[in-house]
Amino acid sequence: MRRSLLSDALLRVVPSSCEQPHWSGGSMKNKHFALKLTAPWEKDVGFGRKLKTYRSHTKIIAHPGIVMKVLRRKRIVLFMAYFLLLVLTMLNLANYKWTKEPQQCNHQMRSTVYQSRSDIRFLYRPSLAKKRQLVYVLTTWRSGSSFFGELFNQNPEVFFLYEPMWHIWQKLYPGDAVSLQGAARDMLSSLYRCDLSVFQLYNTPGSKNITSLGLFGATLNKVICSYPLCSAYRKDVVGMVDDKVCKKCPPQSLRLLEEECLKYSTVVIKGVRILDVNVLAPLMEDPSLDLKVIHLVRDPRAVANSRIKSRHGLIRENLQVVRSRDPKLRRIPFVDPGHKVNKKDGSDYHSIGAMEVICDRTSKTLRTALNPPGWIKGKYMAVRYEDLVENPIKTLRGVYRFVNLSANHDIESFALNMTSGTSSSSKPFIVSSRNATQAASAWRTALSFQQMKQVEDYCHHSMTLLGYERVRTAGEAKDLGKSLLTAPKL
Repeated sequence: MRRSLLSDALLRVVPSSCEQPHWSGGSMKNKHFALKLTAPWEKDVGFGRKLKTYRSHTKIIAHPGIVMKVLRRKRIVLFMAYFLLLVLTMLNLANYKWTKEPQQCNHQMRSTVYQSRSDIRFLYRPSLAKKRQLVYVLTTWRSGSSFFGELFNQNPEVFFLYEPMWHIWQKLYPGDAVSLQGAARDMLSSLYRCDLSVFQLYNTPGSKNITSLGLFGATLNKVICSYPLCSAYRKDVVGMVDDKVCKKCPPQSLRLLEEECLKYSTVVIKGVRILDVNVLAPLMEDPSLDLKVIHLVRDPRAVANSRIKSRHGLIRENLQVVRSRDPKLRRIPFVDPGHKVNKKDGSDYHSIGAMEVICDRTSKTLRTALNPPGWIKGKYMAVRYEDLVENPIKTLRGVYRFVNLSANHDIESFALNMTSGTSSSSKPFIVSSRNATQAASAWRTALSFQQMKQVEDYCHHSMTLLGYERVRTAGEAKDLGKSLLTAPKL
């Protein structure tokens, strides 16, 4: 009995055609059986359950079909993974290419196309509430530009900068005027994006960082001298800034001034160091900059006379402009034959000689305006200084309308009072109330007839387009009852 139980536990008798050792006896006589060892744990256990049987690697290898099936599945999985990776790579490349192409997106992101590395902070600034209007007052020295710029400096809606390119000319002296045009344009590109760090490029090495009071003309700037940068003035109150008062304001970092710039919907920059509107073409074509140009012009003979009066304040500028003259051009003599040349004549020579370059560049601007390419259409306006002082309210309203501003009563009164004073101009670089109409024609009695003819020789083309008549005799020039203004051809 004990032997029978042991046999049942260890042996399972299975019929087979193979010759194997066998038991003989009883009903099993003459039959062949194969013996198969069966582990006890493979037998049925209680409750009808059968424990899981694990295959050995030997059995898998013994069946190559199973191996091929497994490998085939692995190949399919690898192929699908490779295909998915390829699709993701192509989508990523397509997205990269899309982001590199110009997109119609918000103003902040479009404006980064033309930014330099110093402008990277602009990316992280909050978006503006509305699109900004950018304005450049294109003019030259002694053309009434200080007064004209004050019409924007006094406006509470305007962030105004006065002659920022002065820093370039001082740092790169004695570079000639034409060669500095590109650097001036690049500075404007940064300033119109309220990136004032560009001023540090023209700071003296090793000196302290430039502050708000370190900018040229800062002590007359209404933004710099008003709250929140200074408590001396209020931007919404119209009135000239006393530079002695503003000098007492605490110097602020350019970062704070940048934050103020971003608050304004209109940014106006007045400059005399861009000589031709074509220099500004890349900025006017830039879709992220809504830039308009106001070209302030004045009778070149009046400009020459004012330059002579301001000769000591314009020594460097006159030299830099004269350096851009074409040496091959034939010029009329500067002084009458037999006149003894003195030191004053040398200063006057540079003052009047600079008019050759200035008028040549003015003529190029006017030719572009007469046959405007697409980038300048609707973005250019010429204003004669003589028309401004003759009818300041009408001219002011037209200018403001062009740049989407509205002239309130205080601004109009300011323009009227500044052009109808009783005094004449005593200090050439200070804006004050004066008889502007009388000052506009002062050249007719101050210049010699030879000087008038020389300026007319340099500037005859632009004078014709702008409506300034030439004088035939010295007596005609001194006859103040005869107007030398006609309708401009623009």
